[in-house]
Amino acid sequence: MSESAAEPRSAAAHETARELITCERHPDRYRHWRLAVEARVATLSLDVDEAGGLAPGYRLKLNSYDLGVDIELHDALQRIRFEHPQVGCVVLTSAKERVFSAGANIFMLGLASHAEKVNFCKFTNETRNGMEESSAHSGLKFLAACNGTTAGGGYELALACDQIVLVDDRWSAVSLPEVPLLGVLPGTGGLTRLTDKRRVRRDQADLFCTSAEGVRGARAREWRLVDEVVKPGQFHEFVGRRAAELAEASERPRQAQGIVLPPLERRIDAAGYHYALVDARIEREARRVTLTVSAPERREPEDIEGILARGAHWWPLRVARELDDAVLMLRMNDPEVGTWLLSTRGDADRVLEADASLERHGGHWFVKEVTGMLRRTLSRLDVSSRSLIALVDRGSCFAGTLFELALAADRSYMLQLDGAAPGAPCIACSPMNFGAYPAANGAARIETRFCGERGAVEAARAALGRRLDAERALALGLVTAAPDELDWDEEIRLALEERASLSPDALTGLEANLRFPGAENMHTRIFGRLSAWQNWIFTRPNATGAAGALKVFGTGSKPGFDWNRT
Repeated sequence: MSESAAEPRSAAAHETARELITCERHPDRYRHWRLAVEARVATLSLDVDEAGGLAPGYRLKLNSYDLGVDIELHDALQRIRFEHPQVGCVVLTSAKERVFSAGANIFMLGLASHAEKVNFCKFTNETRNGMEESSAHSGLKFLAACNGTTAGGGYELALACDQIVLVDDRWSAVSLPEVPLLGVLPGTGGLTRLTDKRRVRRDQADLFCTSAEGVRGARAREWRLVDEVVKPGQFHEFVGRRAAELAEASERPRQAQGIVLPPLERRIDAAGYHYALVDARIEREARRVTLTVSAPERREPEDIEGILARGAHWWPLRVARELDDAVLMLRMNDPEVGTWLLSTRGDADRVLEADASLERHGGHWFVKEVTGMLRRTLSRLDVSSRSLIALVDRGSCFAGTLFELALAADRSYMLQLDGAAPGAPCIACSPMNFGAYPAANGAARIETRFCGERGAVEAARAALGRRLDAERALALGLVTAAPDELDWDEEIRLALEERASLSPDALTGLEANLRFPGAENMHTRIFGRLSAWQNWIFTRPNATGAAGALKVFGTGSKPGFDWNRT
């Protein structure tokens, strides 16, 4: 299922290089998207290669897509953010006549395992959420130019845009046909965006989502399913004008030199995935991985000219790219590795210096995009269905941005040593911990940790710039436990063995419920509904049983439903 067999993987048994899924692409090798940049507008045209599926057994007809198509979209968006800073608006459209996108390929879903279905939905959700995050935080706006039928996941992609324009040709409709056709739910946030983002009335949304043919023309605009409907003869001109208006209002710079994103330096072997700043070392028998993130080896430049000169090698961007890739590699290729140990190494001062630069130059387009990349990477960690345990031990540097890893963890253990002992661990907050990296719920992780209790948050804020030993960190509630040197190995061993003995399904539900306390928003509901309802529906016989709607689609047979409500 990989685009390339060039990298050797684990020598263990069933795994071969061809099965490895990687998420790096380059525009020169896109099979499904065309990227064109003209002045302030980038156009991404979907032109899916029917024979270009990530796995055998299906054809990607009618601009339907699989994970490989969305990996290319993810790559293209990253390149627009960093390599084309002058772009203020991205137009998403189709290079095919009379079809924008038929959505996720149904035959691909029918062949996929349960884990592959959920991973696919989660990744596409993250890509779409990232579009909305870029619109909100860096002014990169998105316009869906639906020049043909727009169904299922194709319409969900349009829903992630700031505006939707539909061609009014008496043929083209928008639809979410998953319930009537497949017995499943729209998997990439469609239901939630209808009500929470576009404010579609509940009764109209109910009619829309139970109608396979969808809604077209004036009614689509009246129901707020699209923003504009335009006759074919005026469609191209209207889209160009609207895209120019969105770009004109964008805060992205009109003239700036982009930062090229080179290929990641990743080595894969039997022990895991290894990068310059991130190491993912897998213990397969124990079903766990240690994810170690390293601080800068030397002082990074503090002035914006020096930062731009470092480009993609500037520590905050490089660590974000490597950690993001490591998280995706583990999620897509190692589902049995259920416990992720989060570790850091290096000099905390170097991390805090980098944080100071992020804060000082936060208004510069490049620094803003790097902060966005860190924000999206940390959010990807948050919604990974794995147990996250932070280990703050000798040589750790959980400071500032890297302290976010401990805040994202389900539990954190900090070794208690005399402060004068060699390598005695400490943690340190920076201003970046108090709002620069909001989680999916829109709150800083340190606020989420304390369920929004202002006293606890302010006590942590009062410790800004101080190195906190285990005793003080525990008193402030910033770590879960602080075993001393005599108990450390045994306590960690017992905690990990206990975690590994529990049901992975129950742990996924537990972690998803506990990670985002308090008020919900659109993104937490999207992931909550994916984790609960879609995850459940994917395992039900009405959807994926031998006579389930998803399995028999296209065969001419009717699905066989168990009519009992559960």
